[in-house]
Formats: sequence, structure tokens, C-alpha cells
Amino acid sequence: MRIAVITLVAGRHRHLALQQRGLAHGTRRPDHYVVVAMDDPDAEGVLRGHPPAADVVAVARTGGGGLPLAAARNAGARRALDAGADLLVFLDVDCVPGPDLLARYADVAEDGALLCGTVAYLPPPPDGGYRLDELSRLAPPHPGRPVPPEGEVLTGGDHRLFWSLSFAVTAATWERTGGFCEDYTGYGGEDTDFARTAAARGVDLWWVGGAPAHHQYHPVSRPPVEHLDDILRNGALFHDRWGEWPMEGWLRDFVRLGLVSHDVRTDSWHRKETADTDRPGPPG
Repeated sequence: MRIAVITLVAGRHRHLALQQRGLAHGTRRPDHYVVVAMDDPDAEGVLRGHPPAADVVAVARTGGGGLPLAAARNAGARRALDAGADLLVFLDVDCVPGPDLLARYADVAEDGALLCGTVAYLPPPPDGGYRLDELSRLAPPHPGRPVPPEGEVLTGGDHRLFWSLSFAVTAATWERTGGFCEDYTGYGGEDTDFARTAAARGVDLWWVGGAPAHHQYHPVSRPPVEHLDDILRNGALFHDRWGEWPMEGWLRDFVRLGLVSHDVRTDSWHRKETADTDRPGPPG
């Protein structure tokens, strides 16, 4: 089985470098490491000269200015499939794979299944940075998702719990889903839409034990006020496609902050004209 790892990058070069090191130290290395650089010409320099060799695909922002996350994942998948990939493994740039992640995904992969491993959110790195051999001891897997024991797979998962931090699909399953809807731009919603599409097309969700990823620490805003306009736009698109709103927890938080109002009659959320979301916040 030819395995391709696909990651997106727009900055966060330290995170990218550690991910590359994690892949190099895995029990199964990727046959193809595709890094989709979104308006990030410096990413190639970070990766050059280190294993595994990276195939960098450049993608530009669209006219709206938001990161084209859906289009970038599709571009990475096209590059991998054109090179003969049998299994596509998507990792967020923040995520360092555990040593057995690729081997485990390959062992259990089947057509018609969306594979998700566990993800642990790491604390801030110690002086000198993270050590690969210590990551598994720094934090447990996120409790908001199933955590099957090593060697076990939980089938019939709830697609609403899908996350794009770490997942894998066979080439045939990717074609069956049609990839990510590129109408989504900027932050939020495109991964929820992908999972909903997968469910509608008969693709099961499997939680895979023994395929851990470790999410490197970075500061976030809760709620992510700097992404308010993206969330409203992408949420409305999701509502148009599926008849309900995603990210409602964040939308309610925005209401409490006086940034957003909800029209019950039309089931629509709107930015308040007086809302001040220009105050600086950490990246999401």
C-alpha cells in the first residue's frame, strides 16, 4: 500500500518541522509527503534537506482573503493520487504523528471507511522544545472523542465527532466522498461538511486505536472572535446545504458577547453592525 501524508501550512514552521521529524521516526514512513503551502513560500526552505522529502504544492488565497483550507486539501489529494497513492493520511500542521500512526492506518484501511485516530493536546513545550520520545507522556487523548485501546477499531462512529486533525481514507473512498466542498473559505465548517457528505454517501466512521497524533500547543481564542465573519459565512453555507447550523456553541458565545444576533423566524445568525471584532486575538 502506497501511503501519502498531506498537510497544509501557512506559517507555523516550527510545528511543521517537528511533524516532519515525527514522520521520519515512524515505524512506517510515508511514500509521499505532500505539503500544501497556502501563500507560504518559505515553507519549502523549512523542509528541504530533511527526511521524508517533501513535495510542496503552492496554493494562493482566494479573493476573500481567507485560507482556502478545503481547496488546499483537495489539491494535496490530487497530487498524491496522481502519484499513485492508495491511502491518503491528512494531518494538521500542528500534529506530530505517533510512531505507529501510519502503520496502524494502513493495517485497518478499507474502502468505505473514514479512519480517525486519537489526538492528544500537548501543554506548552518545555525549554528546548518537545522531545518525540516524550510526547505520549505529556497529555492523554482528548476526552471528547472515543479512545479505543491499541489494536481495536470502533466502527459505526458518529460523523458529527469527525475531526480533520488526523484522518485517513483509501483512494476509492476519497473519490466516493468527492473531497471537500471548495465553496468554504476561511475558518470553520468545511470538515463538518466533509463528514456529513461521507455519511450521506454511505462511508462509515471508524475510531482507530493505536494511531495517535499529538497536537502541539499554540494559543487560541475561545470563542474565536477573529474568525467571526468566516464562521457566519461558512455556517450559512452549511445551513443551505444541510438544513442546520454547525458551530452553534461558538455562535451562542458570540451572542453572549454581543457580537451576533439570532433570528428565530428565519433560523439565521447575523453580525451586529456595532460589533467590535477588530481587537487582536491569538490565532485559532
